[in-house]
Amino acid sequence: MTPRSTAVARRRVLRGALGAAGFLALAELASRTGLVDRSLLPPPSATLADAARLAADGEFLGDLKSTVTAWLLGLALAVVISIPVGLLLGSVPRLEAALRPLVEFLRPIPGVAIIPLAMLLFPDTLDMQMSVIVYASCWPMLINTLYGLREVDPVAKETLASFGFGPFSVLYRVSLPSTAPFILTGVRLSAAIALIVAVSAELIVGGATGIGTFITTAGASDRTDQMLAATAWAGALGLLANALLAAAERRLFRWHKEEAAT
Repeated sequence: MTPRSTAVARRRVLRGALGAAGFLALAELASRTGLVDRSLLPPPSATLADAARLAADGEFLGDLKSTVTAWLLGLALAVVISIPVGLLLGSVPRLEAALRPLVEFLRPIPGVAIIPLAMLLFPDTLDMQMSVIVYASCWPMLINTLYGLREVDPVAKETLASFGFGPFSVLYRVSLPSTAPFILTGVRLSAAIALIVAVSAELIVGGATGIGTFITTAGASDRTDQMLAATAWAGALGLLANALLAAAERRLFRWHKEEAAT
């Protein structure tokens, strides 16, 4: 990474941190001054303290593990399914043209809308969660893969083919490396969607464990503090996943960022 890009990244992180700190300060002020009912919206400082206490709560840690397990397994399965399908459709234009209307019909349907159907098809809670996560999170990866394949330099593919390389070799040596940055961006977007759906499924269906189940139980007991603390943990998971994937994207595909900047 060049010194200029490093400075830009640092300024971006600093602006984000200042924005988050400003929002938290305003929320703290609104709660402390009575502008907002403290029983409905506790001060962020109290919520963060409650979130820290939950880190030592064995029961909540079990809920956290349950959600993370469903989230990561569902996301991994979506990666295994959607990326090969995207590569196949992007490499066979006639097949993409035939299936594109179906993709565009299914893609806007919210993942939470198929939870009742998933409950009928998969009685096990984990299987149900994973099926909904796979459905909701596969679309960004699929679409990004298709888009990335369209951005591959046709001259590079034709040059390799002129040397006698077959379609699979061209895909492996040219198309896949060029598409990889778009695929990883799709994975990063899908990770957030997968977490949202995982918690949403727990909120709707319930079950024995999970962050969503913990929030539902806390809400039934009018424990707004615990609801917000658990929600803060869900946000922290999403923030961590996005930061890790964004860092991997910058490190692995630095050349792609430099090309986009020129």
